[in-house]
Amino acid sequence: MDNRPIGVMDSGLGGLSVIRVIQQELPNESVVFVGDEGHFPYGTKSQELIRQLVLRIGRFLVAQPVKLMVIACNTATAAALSTVQKELPIPVIGVINPGATAAIESKASRIGVIATESTTKDGAYVRELKKLDPHVKVISKATQPLVAIVEHGKTGTAEAQKTVDQQLASFDQEPVDALILGCTHFPFLANEISQKMGKKVKLIDPALETVNQVKKLLTAEHLLAQQAVSYKLYSTGDRNDLIAGADKWLHGHYDSCNNLDLEGEN
Repeated sequence: MDNRPIGVMDSGLGGLSVIRVIQQELPNESVVFVGDEGHFPYGTKSQELIRQLVLRIGRFLVAQPVKLMVIACNTATAAALSTVQKELPIPVIGVINPGATAAIESKASRIGVIATESTTKDGAYVRELKKLDPHVKVISKATQPLVAIVEHGKTGTAEAQKTVDQQLASFDQEPVDALILGCTHFPFLANEISQKMGKKVKLIDPALETVNQVKKLLTAEHLLAQQAVSYKLYSTGDRNDLIAGADKWLHGHYDSCNNLDLEGEN
């Protein structure tokens, strides 16, 4: 048993999709979440800068202290996972391997990946998928504008559907059997994406698959918590944006939401 919280970080609000699943699948686990909205978006930043930002947040989480860190951001996972795993004294799990594994296990022969510009350019999903199955066909598409739809609270609107339709139009010519939502913001657009892609296309949510991996690790290492839970949220930007997102997607199930200044940290 280990009652220390799980640390979760993201470039913005997308990591709330992971917390939402933790609340469902690991109801006895507490969470400390950092949304790095002060440096949002990560998808257009250099890999080196992203590594620095994620490591800074990781060190903050270790000091809380947390027992495990989830990089709930595909862009940050692609750029920083191996570095952070080496530098921090706790287990660190990213979202790319769990998502890729679930896509391969779906037996899809043609897998689509939608992600930020940085994740797409890095090719992390293609590498991971090809490592798992060298014969699988992968079609990647950068859909950066979808991140802003979620950050600005426009999910469920006509504008959201129009943007999704435009961004995923290329799949009309290159149909897929499964689509990886390769950014933790995208599960909040699952209805719009499903409307565009059709019911026959299986949507792969890396947030769900990542929490399943966390659950397996905590169970195997006897680190599951048994206590009253707490959810502490921090934003390096405007905490009101994080509050609005948490009220909407966590249905207000959190204890506090504060500003966090990490600029002085190395």
